[in-house]
Amino acid sequence: MSLFDTRVPAVLLRTDRNPFHHGTLGAVRSLGRAGVDVHVVADCAHSPVRASRYVTGLHTPPPPGASPEDIAAALRRVAARLARPAVLIPMDDACAVAVARARTELAPAYLLPDQPGDLPARVADKAELAAVCASLDVPHPETLVPDGAAEAARAAWRLGLPVVAKWSRPWLVPPGGGLRSTVLVRSAREAGELYRRAEEAGSRLLLQAFLPPGADRDWFFHGYADRSGAVRAGGPGRKTRARPRGAGLTAVGRWTPNPRVQALAERVTAELGYRGVFDLDFRRCGTTGRYHLLDFNPRPGAQFRLFADTAGLDVVRALHLDLTHRPLPAGAPRPGRMFVVENYAPLSALRPARGERGGRELAWHARDDRAPGRALWALWGRHVGARLRDRALRGGGARPDAAAPARARVVRQGSAPAADRTGVSDRPEEDRAGRH
Repeated sequence: MSLFDTRVPAVLLRTDRNPFHHGTLGAVRSLGRAGVDVHVVADCAHSPVRASRYVTGLHTPPPPGASPEDIAAALRRVAARLARPAVLIPMDDACAVAVARARTELAPAYLLPDQPGDLPARVADKAELAAVCASLDVPHPETLVPDGAAEAARAAWRLGLPVVAKWSRPWLVPPGGGLRSTVLVRSAREAGELYRRAEEAGSRLLLQAFLPPGADRDWFFHGYADRSGAVRAGGPGRKTRARPRGAGLTAVGRWTPNPRVQALAERVTAELGYRGVFDLDFRRCGTTGRYHLLDFNPRPGAQFRLFADTAGLDVVRALHLDLTHRPLPAGAPRPGRMFVVENYAPLSALRPARGERGGRELAWHARDDRAPGRALWALWGRHVGARLRDRALRGGGARPDAAAPARARVVRQGSAPAADRTGVSDRPEEDRAGRH
């Protein structure tokens, strides 16, 4: 007898048109293997995901940049076709924010965690997260939110170059315009020029102190906060290879016990009253050893399958079981388990898995679901070729929009010592080829 209520399908929702979002395939396989019907509301026309044997149905998603109302309307159309309640799983930040705000409207057609509707928006917004961390006394880089181009230049000098520049709501950054959600700024002039593109980016620019990357410094924590608030499934992991190198999305990750990271994750979600799946990014300061919370993603991270325990439980399965009032099986962690994204770390993927404690999972290739792995390489080759041609043809440069100088708003981690505020790093770009 299945642990799962297989009468209740799952609906995966994503408006980001990245065809190589391996987290979507991970969720399809995880629930499909458990006997759950999986419907995907995402653009999969040119994605290996559509080839998976575990996809029950594909549905047209709202376009990128769709309003929360448009996303809710699309979900109502899918619900009418299913004609039975479904567990809804947003797979990107824009959808997580929209679904949380429309929770009352979407029920009872969809089963969703019960939490304040504005909470996912607060934690996903990079500027708001700085204020959240300050209120919880959680280490976070010193953050300045400039109100003009001249103030952005001064803020860069104040923080100490180089600095990290982020758009507070990266899901609003339009594709194809040359803007990145996160970049490392190396001059005050560059900071001012970037500020002038704020209207194009769709949200505020913020500048953060830079923590250099290094060995054993990049960590993440995936978890599921159940109906009582207890963190179930998931665990702490270490990024052993990134794309781009040094500060990017996880190409190779390892399940690595870390009581300090786990305690921080559990404290943050408990004090916020967060419910549902989450993905946190941390960077350890090389000077103080403190772990700084860099990102709070209110949805599954792309490498969530790294944390499949001895009972087969991961955060997506935990969500479905909990929302359908089924008990969660008691499994043991599998420290040392590896997760490899083949198109970002092909040599690691080719290395034999023998002797790897905890086992290894590939993002695309699976013995019981071979078609997505076969489809990956042809699609990836065309994708890389197109990007190389675009880079050769496209010139750079910021737009010379006028912006009046003003004072920057400071969001400071009040209790952090000065040495802690000498820098922090974040993933530079979660580009359209593989958003973490």
